Amino acid sequence: MSATPPYAAYAGIMSTFLGGVALTGALAAKLHRTPPERTAFDLAVLGLATFKASRTLARDEVTSFLREPFVQGTAPAGDEEPVQTGDLRQAVGELVTCSRCVGTWIAAGIAGLDVLAPRFGRMLSWSLAVGGANDWLQAGFAALTGAANRVRE
Repeated sequence: MSATPPYAAYAGIMSTFLGGVALTGALAAKLHRTPPERTAFDLAVLGLATFKASRTLARDEVTSFLREPFVQGTAPAGDEEPVQTGDLRQAVGELVTCSRCVGTWIAAGIAGLDVLAPRFGRMLSWSLAVGGANDWLQAGFAALTGAANRVRE
């Protein structure tokens, strides 16, 4: 870890996030778009979609090319760490390797799409949510078959 965290870069990243959310709100107002009515089920879909997209961006090998400029280590080995440069590059590396951190950005992006481009936003959130559910089911199936095999042995 660098001696001093890149606080100026963190402030820039947070400002960019807040500016993007504000710009999305302003654009929605200008276009007379309103957020769709939401239910607890919609929240669950958004949660699963955010889970899937954030894990994909922060961890999967297929998105390692996006993280590569900001990390050291390799995706397949699972040892990617943010570069320790003390600047914006390090701060972005910290963001894109943290599924919880980047998940906030993804949730805001999907929610913004739901307002600005509802059909696309809904298709994206449902596709990601089904992918997230598949991940959980695959992991659960692997755990159950592994436990069954251990019991049988």
